Amino acid sequence: MSCLLIGAVALTLSGDRFTLEWTHSIEKTAWREEWIVNQDGMRVLRAAVKGSGAGMEPGPNAALVDGWWVWRPNLPPQPELVLAASGATPSAWRICDGADCRELGATPGKPIVLRPCLSQ
Repeated sequence: MSCLLIGAVALTLSGDRFTLEWTHSIEKTAWREEWIVNQDGMRVLRAAVKGSGAGMEPGPNAALVDGWWVWRPNLPPQPELVLAASGATPSAWRICDGADCRELGATPGKPIVLRPCLSQ
């Protein structure tokens, strides 16, 4: 079991993974990333985009799977994720722990910062 700090609120995860989903503000296309949380930070395991367009190019070695371009990004662990909260996008950010999803940033506000909870 892991947890994420979303601003000042702790979100307990049922395991060590979560999914981050959103709709691109210009192309109106769905994007999804699967993340794992560990002692090094958060590492993206897989990314998928339903189509392509401005700023939404699939990554290297992407494969088309059920209408989604899917690939494994080659990024180091991230200490935090900063999500814009403009309120001007077609959807909020969705963070999912299995089938349990929460919306973030649907209304204009400060950026939302996600960080792993630190274990003592």
